[in-house]
Amino acid sequence: MNTPSQAQAPRGCSFLLDPAGSEVIFTPEQFTEDQLLFAATAQEFMDKEVLPDVDALEKQAPGLMEQKLKKAGELGLLMIDVPEAYGGLELDKTTSMLVSERLATYASFSVSHGGHIGIGMLPLVFFGSAEQKERYLPRLATGELLAAYALTEPGSGSDALGAKTSAMPETRDGVEGYVLNGTKMWITNAGFADLFTVFAKVDGDKFTAFLVEAGYTGVSTGAEEHKMGLKGSSTRVLNLDGVFVPATNVLGAVGRGHKIAFNILNFGRFKLGVGTVGGSKRTLRIAIEYALERKQFKQPIASFGAIQQKIADMAIQLYALEAMSYRVAGYMDTNIDALDKSAPSYAADMMAAIEEFAVEDSIMKVVGSETADFIADEAVQIHGGYGYSAEYEVERTYRDSRINRIFEGTNEINRMLIPGMILKRTMKGELPLFDVIARAEAVLKGERETPPAPSETGLAHEFFVAERSKLLSVYLANLAIQRHMADFKDQQEIMLALADMIMLVYGMDSTLARVQQRADAGTATPVHFAIARAYTAESHNKVVSIAERLAPSLTEADKLERRYDGIAKFTVRPMLDLIAAKRRVAAFMLEHPRWSL
Repeated sequence: MNTPSQAQAPRGCSFLLDPAGSEVIFTPEQFTEDQLLFAATAQEFMDKEVLPDVDALEKQAPGLMEQKLKKAGELGLLMIDVPEAYGGLELDKTTSMLVSERLATYASFSVSHGGHIGIGMLPLVFFGSAEQKERYLPRLATGELLAAYALTEPGSGSDALGAKTSAMPETRDGVEGYVLNGTKMWITNAGFADLFTVFAKVDGDKFTAFLVEAGYTGVSTGAEEHKMGLKGSSTRVLNLDGVFVPATNVLGAVGRGHKIAFNILNFGRFKLGVGTVGGSKRTLRIAIEYALERKQFKQPIASFGAIQQKIADMAIQLYALEAMSYRVAGYMDTNIDALDKSAPSYAADMMAAIEEFAVEDSIMKVVGSETADFIADEAVQIHGGYGYSAEYEVERTYRDSRINRIFEGTNEINRMLIPGMILKRTMKGELPLFDVIARAEAVLKGERETPPAPSETGLAHEFFVAERSKLLSVYLANLAIQRHMADFKDQQEIMLALADMIMLVYGMDSTLARVQQRADAGTATPVHFAIARAYTAESHNKVVSIAERLAPSLTEADKLERRYDGIAKFTVRPMLDLIAAKRRVAAFMLEHPRWSL
């Protein structure tokens, strides 16, 4: 792989800046043999070691989940993100994501694994001192120690910085340290974790991260939570009652815990998005296999158009999600490859390279969780009454998927972060969005342009549609900012709507780029073109609908008709037979249920 210079490194939100289709992106078709080998190892581990024991894991057989995690450690599946200097493999983020995807075929294991290698271990990887890393990382990498992340409190929820857990300076037996008191809740892996990353306020106001060993006096956990889903994972309250933590276990700097919390959540959001790809692939396969076996009116229900439409919708949304996910993984790897590993600031530089894509991370979290919910819901519907029975896997999948819209910051919080971060970057001069606004203004001032004619073997029409969607989204965002510059952060309904438009734009751009690159390589089939066209057409219609819904909130009543006329200049009327396109996708999926797109 060629190492790009820093000047060539991709920037976050580039999908909003460049004309649709102008960027070459990383796609799943570019996975290397080594990356696929790690993915196969993870898949084999799930098939042989985890999935056969799901019933026992769901009943939380004592020590079983812990045993499975340690077995994953023996296979090297816990050390992918750990630096080589501390016993890890230090592989690229694409491999890390691909392994996470394969391990997501059972949600409770995926969450437990992520709680250890992601939010549990990455704070130490990125922010730990050399001594702290040497002390803990080698054992965390092998599974000898297991980790957890303790941020949420009973009263804080989405307001992480509103934590009440206290950390008061104290010296005991000549050792300087802090005494922690407080309660953390919804702590994944709490039942067996050996090391917790705990956030507390020093002297009442300095939000700080601490490495807290489970064996410290005063550390205890409550009973396992009775949850709607993820019954196989350990989720408990963590109690801190006068826990003395030596100063050497402060993670990062006192008062800088917010930097750790928010950056780790960014990466957690991205991993969650990729994880939903793996889980959703399995759910789609199960739904297709059931539809092929289940007969009504003397024929398989898979032969009915209503079922085929569901299968097509599931496959189209999943194909787009996969394109969106690995595009970001490619961005991260490109930027990290450009860094100097020997530099003392390498860990901080790597974190900054990941933070560059915070907007995309939030997009992946929202789109991934909602796609997984959609696919799980449709899978239950295809199963009919049997989908409501615990004897069928989709019943568990439906319950397990629901938490994803709450994990790692609710979808509402992440939606509001998307336009908020874009505005902040624009005002700081980091994102030249005014150039895009100028392109949108040119559309408004010019005559309505006729799009290229749709083609069976090209995507020029779809790229035009995606570009118009992008310009319309930026145009509406600019209107919102002009009207609410002073109180934009308080206009939550508007921010939510703008986020939906932006996410749809990212999905269109990613899906079209992926299919176009296949076309350029001569490997695109009619099914790939059908997916790209259907996703683009429906997404554009949604963008226009959101714009028309927002217009009255951003325009004086006497100017509203003119505003609608402006929106019409960005609108491209449907030129696609959606029913035929989806029948084509469904026919392919019914022949290839194991996701060979």
